[in-house]
Amino acid sequence: MRLSRVHALLVAGDAAVAVALAGSLFFDVDATEARGKVALYLLLTLAPFSIVAPLIGPAIDRMAGGRRLMVLLSAAGRAVLALVAVGHLDSLLLYPLAFLLLVLAKAYAVAKSALVPTVVRSDAELVEANSKLGVIAGVVGVAAAVPALLLKFAAAELAMAFAGLLFCAGVATALRLPRRVVVAAEPTPAAERAELRSLGIVLAASAMAFLRATVGFLFFHVAFWFRGDDISVLWFGLAAVFSAFGSLAGNATAPLLRQSLSEERILVSVLGLTAVAGLLAGLVGGTMTAALLACTVGYSAAAGRLAFDAIVQRDAPDANRGRAFARFETKFQLAWVAAAFVPVVVPIPGDLGLLAVSVLSAIALGSYLFGANYLRRTGRLPPSLKGRAWREVQRRRQMVRERTDPGGVRRTGAALPDPALPSPRVADRADPSPRRSPPGPLPPPTAS
Repeated sequence: MRLSRVHALLVAGDAAVAVALAGSLFFDVDATEARGKVALYLLLTLAPFSIVAPLIGPAIDRMAGGRRLMVLLSAAGRAVLALVAVGHLDSLLLYPLAFLLLVLAKAYAVAKSALVPTVVRSDAELVEANSKLGVIAGVVGVAAAVPALLLKFAAAELAMAFAGLLFCAGVATALRLPRRVVVAAEPTPAAERAELRSLGIVLAASAMAFLRATVGFLFFHVAFWFRGDDISVLWFGLAAVFSAFGSLAGNATAPLLRQSLSEERILVSVLGLTAVAGLLAGLVGGTMTAALLACTVGYSAAAGRLAFDAIVQRDAPDANRGRAFARFETKFQLAWVAAAFVPVVVPIPGDLGLLAVSVLSAIALGSYLFGANYLRRTGRLPPSLKGRAWREVQRRRQMVRERTDPGGVRRTGAALPDPALPSPRVADRADPSPRRSPPGPLPPPTAS
């Protein structure tokens, strides 16, 4: 409940910032000039993630209150930036301020993903908790946009000041989060590394990265498309509202979909839905069609994320949830930034960009189906996915075989052997008796 309150206030502040920046960030300067500045700051957003993921992230995971500290710093930083931006909405200083706000928002998303597993009573509540946070974000975002819009009609500075106050309230609420939460008390063990590199998780993570990349690409494509064609900013606002509504619907309906569909089928369904919607949008064209496509992409990304969380929860029971989801979220944010960079740098015609969404989703769907089919037929990853992940998975499969009964039934609750030690001899599989005789002495280690 405490994390939900913090999340609601920070999402409301982000919505108010979006309303305050409408008409100033992309629409009050020449499109060519805006592209250069936006491309520069998108590149700058890659730096924090490249540092946080491999270096700072693991240290904060093992520090008591580390993720809580990141939430506090993100909220406090956005409060300061929003209040500073009140007096600079018409100056070039607005660009670094706006993109620092974006970076801190993405950093909060990573911290929140790590905190969610630590504030639920069991892993069974994980998907439901993520779903509720997504619904809260959608409802609160729309609710906060209404007063921010009314304030903007009076003065854009008032809307930005309103956002700053919401962030300040978020800081005060974040102080009540648990202080001694430790996401990961020790470095990543071998069992966790092997599980997180299992076949299903590797394929699902690739599909989810494509979905997040589609979100980033479509957002900036629509922004510069509407700006270049002198389309009213109200249409861009409508597309943003439709995207938020789609995310809300995805978070609300994903738990219901899981009652009739497996997580893998949910991923396949949302990828196919996005590919078809992008194709139809590109053929029909128009601003309203772009807004509807934004709604569809928002729905697919939200539902796909909950399906991915469930796959990780199911296939990696020994993994630390906080550490795992924080790392995955960092990779997904990098995919978002990388895809957003394309329409910023390369001017793309409006309808062609919508078709690109279809192509991107079709590639993701084809890759996922190919990998799943290859796995089903051979039990192995495709050659393109081999490497360190392949070696870890092979070692994990060997460990599973070593604790299998003669009849092929896996024993539940069996301790996982240390992969660094020689494996004990498995009893003779030719013996049909259900009972085993005590194993003999361990054989000497072999080259295999």
